[in-house]
Amino acid sequence: MTLPSGIHPESTDEEQKDDPKRVLIVLDVQVGMLSPPPTGVPSASTVGPNIAAILSYARTLSPPPRIVHVRNCGDAGEPDERGAPGWQLVHEPLPGEFVVDKRKNNAFAGTDLGEIVPTTAQIVMVGMQSDFCIRATCSAALARGNEVLLVRGAHATYDRVEVLDHGTITPASVVEAEIEGELEEAGVVLLEMKDLPEMFTDS
Repeated sequence: MTLPSGIHPESTDEEQKDDPKRVLIVLDVQVGMLSPPPTGVPSASTVGPNIAAILSYARTLSPPPRIVHVRNCGDAGEPDERGAPGWQLVHEPLPGEFVVDKRKNNAFAGTDLGEIVPTTAQIVMVGMQSDFCIRATCSAALARGNEVLLVRGAHATYDRVEVLDHGTITPASVVEAEIEGELEEAGVVLLEMKDLPEMFTDS
C-alpha cells in the first residue's frame, strides 16, 4: 500500500493542531531493512519485534504519543526505490499517525517533519540505520532543542567494511554500540527494552 507523505488521510483537525508532549519516530522501518539477511540488517529477527513492541505499546496509550513513520526513498534501482517492495513500510500507519517521505539521512531535511514534531516534544527514536539516518536525525533533533531517547535493541545497521583497513569487517553490533556512545555523549538518552513501560511517561 502506498501512503502519502505528511498527515495521514484520516487524521482529524484536532489531532493535527495539538502539540504533543511526546513523539515516537519510527525511522525507515521498511520491508527491505527488515528482510532476512543479507538484504536486511543482521539483527532483523530481534530488532523487528522490538520495534513492533514499542509501536504496539505506544498505540495502547491514552492519549498516545504522536506517531510518525519516516520512509526513505532511494534512487532508481536501489532496494528502497519509491514503489519497490523494499520501500514499503513494515507497519501500516493507523488513522491519526503521520507518514513522512525523505531523501536524506537527516529526516528533518527537505521534509515537513519539523512541522509535525514540536521543538518542545520529547522524541523516542527507533529504526534504521544506526550510523546513517538514526545518527543524523537524532543529532538534528538535539540541535533544534528536542529531548531525544534512543532505544537500545530497537535500532540497527549493517556490518561495516573498513576500506582503509584492507576491507576488514566491523560487525553491525559494534557499529551500533559506537553510535550509541557517540549520541549519548552528544546528549541523547539511551533506554533499554525493559524500560518500555516508562518510555512515554513523566517518570
